[in-house]
Amino acid sequence: MSDAELAAHLAFCAGKILLEVRDSAMFEGKSLGKAGDQTANQFLVHALRQQRPDDGLLSEESKDTDERLSKSRVWIVDPVDGTREYGEARSDWAVHVALAIDGAPAIGAVALPGLDGGMVLRSDAPITVPAANEVPRLVVSRTRPAAEAVAVADALGGELVPMGSAGAKAMAVVRGEAEIYLHSGGQFEWDSCAPAAVAAAHGLHISRIDGSPLVYNQRDTYMPDLLICRPEWAEPVLAQVKAMASA
Repeated sequence: MSDAELAAHLAFCAGKILLEVRDSAMFEGKSLGKAGDQTANQFLVHALRQQRPDDGLLSEESKDTDERLSKSRVWIVDPVDGTREYGEARSDWAVHVALAIDGAPAIGAVALPGLDGGMVLRSDAPITVPAANEVPRLVVSRTRPAAEAVAVADALGGELVPMGSAGAKAMAVVRGEAEIYLHSGGQFEWDSCAPAAVAAAHGLHISRIDGSPLVYNQRDTYMPDLLICRPEWAEPVLAQVKAMASA
């Protein structure tokens, strides 16, 4: 398998595992999220170590080490992005499998197993991005929308679309359900690497909210902010954020 084929296959299989764990009716509440996370993580970690033994690996659910920092190629995975939504049997959760090369989000696959029939969006097989809405739609957190996103929506005459996981939000832009995903509440590398790789492959803008590039495989895996949007909205959004920061 190529790297892209491997990413997509692993994301798909992990999604199936997560559905089986949930459908087993053995767990509920927080225990379901924990069981799903750990089971999917074991599959992804063992599969990647078998298939790409020389590459580095960073997973939300595994203890991090310094070993990956010396690697040019590092797999960055999130077994369940949106554990709460997964546990509530919602559709807006995801599985992320990405390969960062020299810090760039080079290859990615985002599985959306909760959708009817499931779906894997991948960097090597972009779909046709639907036409944009005239009124920009901004996907935001269901419970704590970022202040910057709310302010940008007000300034651009946009509307807010509450949604669950980071991967679901980013893929909503790819799938034509939104135009802008602006996040400023802090994330980690596994939250955005695969979505960023997939979004970039679909011709979308990806950056930090100051316009600087997204850089992965850092010692500190915390990433304060993120912008994924239709290319025509990148300049207006970045300008608005800059104006807000200097106000």
